[in-house]
Amino acid sequence: MSFGPPPSMQSPQSPQSPQSPQSPQSPQSPSYPPPAPPADTGGRRRRRRTLWGLLAVVLVLALGAGGWLLRGGPGTKNPDTSTAAGGQGRLDVRETVEKPPASTTGEMGFRFSVDDMSPGEHYEMPGMWATDKILAKGINKTLVGLRIGTDAAVGDERWRLPLDGPICGYTRHVTGDDRTAVLYRANDRGGAYCNHVAFVDLDDGREVWSHDFPYSRIGDLKGLPTDGDGQDTPSVTLTHGTVVVTWGGGTLAYDMDEGTTRWSTTSDGACQDMGAAGGAGLLIRQECWSSDKDLPADSWEAITFKVRRVDPDTGRALWTYSAAKGVRELEVPSADPAVLAVSAGETGITELISLDDKGKDRATIRLENGTYVGECASSDYLVVDDCPTIAVGAGQVFLRSKDQSEEQVSNWIIGFDLETGKTTKKFDSGPGSLLHPVRMSGDRLLALRLSDDHISPNALVALDPEEGREIPYLYFSLPSEAETLTLTDSNDIVVRNGRLFFGTKAADGPADGRTKQWIYLVLGIQSNAAKGS
Repeated sequence: MSFGPPPSMQSPQSPQSPQSPQSPQSPQSPSYPPPAPPADTGGRRRRRRTLWGLLAVVLVLALGAGGWLLRGGPGTKNPDTSTAAGGQGRLDVRETVEKPPASTTGEMGFRFSVDDMSPGEHYEMPGMWATDKILAKGINKTLVGLRIGTDAAVGDERWRLPLDGPICGYTRHVTGDDRTAVLYRANDRGGAYCNHVAFVDLDDGREVWSHDFPYSRIGDLKGLPTDGDGQDTPSVTLTHGTVVVTWGGGTLAYDMDEGTTRWSTTSDGACQDMGAAGGAGLLIRQECWSSDKDLPADSWEAITFKVRRVDPDTGRALWTYSAAKGVRELEVPSADPAVLAVSAGETGITELISLDDKGKDRATIRLENGTYVGECASSDYLVVDDCPTIAVGAGQVFLRSKDQSEEQVSNWIIGFDLETGKTTKKFDSGPGSLLHPVRMSGDRLLALRLSDDHISPNALVALDPEEGREIPYLYFSLPSEAETLTLTDSNDIVVRNGRLFFGTKAADGPADGRTKQWIYLVLGIQSNAAKGS
């Protein structure tokens, strides 16, 4: 597999507005060197491999049976342009407050791309995490760390961490000292059990510790599975000082520093632990099966859901909430404050339910037959608290409306009060663009403003619900090959340290094998004032 530079992306001009003081005469210059001509008979291209200097790394590339073979060196940290939320420590799940950049003109600050995938070639790329200097990505059975500020290809990584088998679970959460957890299979053969957890330092790629854990048979069936295909799907999440794994037959909690077991619980016969939501608190989701023999075991009518709040230090259940019968799916956009997303219809989320500190209903927010859009990640990985367009903070939950398309496309983002369920502030996209929630940043909501005409710049903005105003953070444009990276259902979107990253969750070769196709795996945007930082 060879690599070369896709067409360079120009730094977009910032529109003139009171919040955007950029000069219209600011020069536009490519963030990356232009494409180099073919350099050998095999048709591979040579290129400069960094923005601000050459990486002294020899390129080594191979395709192993379970993923890409990579090598690199350690990374380092640089000054942080975001701040941690009040009272956070290194063992807390990181919740940073992003600062407005010195310049709202955005430019490409990182790229990871390929150009020669074959038709039918497929790579799972679960999980994406960013630190001050490192963009980390899962690629089949390997975790890689790439230095931010580079035009990166396989072989350019600062570190790599090969695992025994493919990644089969992950959490979007990162600790205050830049660590996270992933699950992986026992080996890379088909049907291998997903029964290993690793806690990883994202700055240097070091495995802090790893353990295997039990597995249970899928659904309400008794006994052990014969292989991983018949296994209940495990999940992993982080909360203060604790890594939590659910595996169907129970829950295991590990100490972050030592990897020792802090506590464990066992699921009863009628209900199984199927997913945990972390962050500032810990909620564990249970699926329960009806004893009614007239209902097929695999029917949604036979399944009900419970959620229990757990003390992360002891594993003691503080309260248990039982969802109404007829709920077909339940996700957890926020563990603290507790907000549940439930599906009581055939398609998508139909209601959000906020709970008080005793697990009692506070408010129910109905999405009004699709007037408002709530989305949670759906994949083979059990991540119950990854709801990319549902943001919770400042006593509210924020949703986007469905797209309006009268003369020009538009939508809006609206807040709902968690105590009453009533609407609060509304932020209109205006004609020709769409607003998508990303995450909370303190009491402000970070959102993407995506241009519909692909000519006007896109933007990362902060929406202030207290003042009802929009504050621009970054204006940027995207090359045509990377426009699909903004789709929230098939990509990760991360804002960290003043930078915005789009990363695919899976990479597929082109449909037409006769045409070379640039495939973007990760693209990072930063302020042009960040050069040299």
